[in-house]
Amino acid sequence: MENIDINNIVGRIHSVETCGTVDGPGIRYVVFAQGCLLRCIHCHNPDTWNPSGKTLIKSVGELMQDIIKYKSYFKFSGGGVTLTGGEPLMQKEFAVALFKECKKEGLHTTLDTSGYDDIDPLTVETLEHADLVLLDIKSIKGDTFKKISGFPIDKTLAFAQYLREMGITSWVRFVLIPGLTDSEEELHALASYLTKFNNVERVEILPFHQMGAYKWQGLGLNYKLSNTPTPSADETERAKEIFRGYGLIVG
Repeated sequence: MENIDINNIVGRIHSVETCGTVDGPGIRYVVFAQGCLLRCIHCHNPDTWNPSGKTLIKSVGELMQDIIKYKSYFKFSGGGVTLTGGEPLMQKEFAVALFKECKKEGLHTTLDTSGYDDIDPLTVETLEHADLVLLDIKSIKGDTFKKISGFPIDKTLAFAQYLREMGITSWVRFVLIPGLTDSEEELHALASYLTKFNNVERVEILPFHQMGAYKWQGLGLNYKLSNTPTPSADETERAKEIFRGYGLIVG
């Protein structure tokens, strides 16, 4: 993508968060892209699934004008810009252009993805301009992964392998769902798997919550986890200790 006009490269944006603190290091400008192939049963943003759902149509130029306003906060905190979703790799030309412009401004870039993607030249180019990838691994067990997302695990594992081969700094995100992903077998298997990845800086164990349940109801969708509790602090810490036992840094 050479000689692009950033005012002509547009993205379908669900929303933006100007001072996010949970999607990568420091204070971040978080862009939530519209559209996702997966149908994860614990998703707290099902309103981002439909690629042509309620969206803001923003050019990269427009976004950059807003992002630059917060540049001093990013520099002070070690933050930057995070592109998440939905699944941002459904809008690759936009992702490449946004990250390229961020790098011109000296801003740290983070891609938050499920890794459910065919690694094509635009994916490669996006990753070349990403300082950090947040890779969401739903489960290391194929049957559980499919039960959660509706799709096979293969593409996500292939994406993880690509990140390792290219030495792309990554954080792995894993949602702890009681009755689905919290078994000793699951936790040990994923932790053991991740020990092979020297590009993974940390693992984030995220306790399941129902804060997005109202969105499912508003969209007329069947929320299958309505009776699933949030893991207790002790249960979450137990899971973290398993990962630490494999020498992994856990957040």
